[in-house]
Amino acid sequence: MSTRTSTLRDGFAVIGVGIRREPWIFAASTLGSVLFGALTVADAWVLGWSTEHAVLPAFRDGEISAGLLWAVLALFVGVAILRAVGIVARRLGAGIMQYRLQAHDRRAVTRQYLRLPMEWHQRHPTGELLSNANSDVEAAWSPIAPLPMAVGTIVMMVIAIGQMLFADVVLALVGLLVFPAVVLANVSYQKAASPLMTKAQALRSELSGIAHESFDGAQVVKTLGRETEETARFAEVAHALRDVSVRAGRVRAAFDPVLAALPNLGVLIVLAVGVARVRSGHTDPGDVVTIGYLLTIVSFPIRSIGWLLGEFPRSVVGYGRVARVLAASGEMQYGAARLAATGPAALEVDRLSYAYDAAVPVLSDVSFEVAPGRSVALVGATAAGKSTLTTLITRLVDPDAGAIRVDGTDLRDLAPAALAGAVAVVPQTAFLFDDTVRGNVTLGAAIDDAEVWAALRTAQADGFVAALPHGLDTRLGERGTSLSGGQRQRVSLARAVVRKPRLLVLDDATSAVDPEVEARILSALREDAGDGGATLVVVAYRKATIGLADEVLHLADGRVVDRGTHQELLDRSPVYADLVNAYETEPAAQSAAQSAAPSAAQSGEDA
Repeated sequence: MSTRTSTLRDGFAVIGVGIRREPWIFAASTLGSVLFGALTVADAWVLGWSTEHAVLPAFRDGEISAGLLWAVLALFVGVAILRAVGIVARRLGAGIMQYRLQAHDRRAVTRQYLRLPMEWHQRHPTGELLSNANSDVEAAWSPIAPLPMAVGTIVMMVIAIGQMLFADVVLALVGLLVFPAVVLANVSYQKAASPLMTKAQALRSELSGIAHESFDGAQVVKTLGRETEETARFAEVAHALRDVSVRAGRVRAAFDPVLAALPNLGVLIVLAVGVARVRSGHTDPGDVVTIGYLLTIVSFPIRSIGWLLGEFPRSVVGYGRVARVLAASGEMQYGAARLAATGPAALEVDRLSYAYDAAVPVLSDVSFEVAPGRSVALVGATAAGKSTLTTLITRLVDPDAGAIRVDGTDLRDLAPAALAGAVAVVPQTAFLFDDTVRGNVTLGAAIDDAEVWAALRTAQADGFVAALPHGLDTRLGERGTSLSGGQRQRVSLARAVVRKPRLLVLDDATSAVDPEVEARILSALREDAGDGGATLVVVAYRKATIGLADEVLHLADGRVVDRGTHQELLDRSPVYADLVNAYETEPAAQSAAQSAAPSAAQSGEDA
């Protein structure tokens, strides 16, 4: 009982939020519903009046005047037209209100996603985030559709009961005896259906998460032959959702006939008592017809309120999920400082520490400086903290301790978007949109084609782009599937270069590119830096890449263990030498093995 009471209270609280956001639309749709309800009741009055003044006299006298017939027709048509106006106002207002509330929350959820740091996103599956912005928002405002009708029908019920009592108190009381039975049946339905609807909403969210994960990982699923297992995983939740929905449908199928039959039973009782009262002269036939008709329509408000309450479990669950996103903490704090518009930036990392898990630090007391226009290579074994350092430099997350400064300004003191205007990062995994080459490079910014081609030349991408069927207008497909891995990386690099960043961070951004092409890219970037371009921070593995840097930082276990030029580190650090030589030796061994395999196969065929 307490759970149900809580659901009702929370459901009305959600409705209150919606009414406060859209008071005028709610008022207009409710007025339309009240008009509909009042004129539905007026139908009963017209029916009773027509029975008394037209139908019965016609049977008694054998004729009816044309004027009276036109009056009856005008009454019915007038009520029908006004009731139709009420229906249109009610439905249009409810629809507009519902869709405006959904759009408001979708925008709010999306803005919150963009405000929250990457570490928050890493703790929440993408499928769950999609569900929050889509199905949870829809569920939260599902009661808005029946809300104006429920409010209007309450007015209709009050008017109808008043008219019944005015026509004949005894018949009205006899008819109203059916109300407790209808209310009891409705409460029983809500009690049986609410848990099922709540569970169904939770399963919808889970199903969305599984579907997104399977589709997003389609390459892994297919290459490892996991289609059957993924289908079974999806089917398990889909079948659970099906079973819960069917059970909810069965509950509704069992209660709907009861809710529909009880008012009809009341009408039969009223007619039986009414016939006796007409014969005894205590009432008129028109009053009996009026009360019988009113009783059929007065049960509708109770059912419409039931439809409203039936949406509460889904609404409360959906609104709660959305509210948790909107209330999530961890938003980054900003100041009002700005950075210079041109020229290479100075970077200072001061005693930086960071950990995803407090018990396992990733970076500890890291400090270094990069002078404007200089290039620094970050070198280290796997899990040394290189990529984490790049995310901190670009302020995708904030450090646990220490500071990062660009041109002497702490990143946390910068105004929103100030850092993005001066710093660009190119990740190892290039993400391209299902858009044209131009769209992927400019991302909608006002950048002319000459600048786009210049950026593509710097990224050594102009050749293959020019060879595409439509050049810059060629669509690349979802995630750029029409391009190779190296080509995607180069388009991603051009996207960063075209914005003329003052500090460019490359997180192994050319790993899928041939060494010769990579050398040309880095040379072009260094030339741009020499002409007043960007300061470079490069996560590097290849000797050729590392050798182009002005300085190398050797990271190990989250700390800078050595620094200097590439040659200096090779000469004095056996650990560093072993590391970079291992990176060179492994690809060479793999290449030799791949070239030897066809030769061995050919020898076998000759034998």
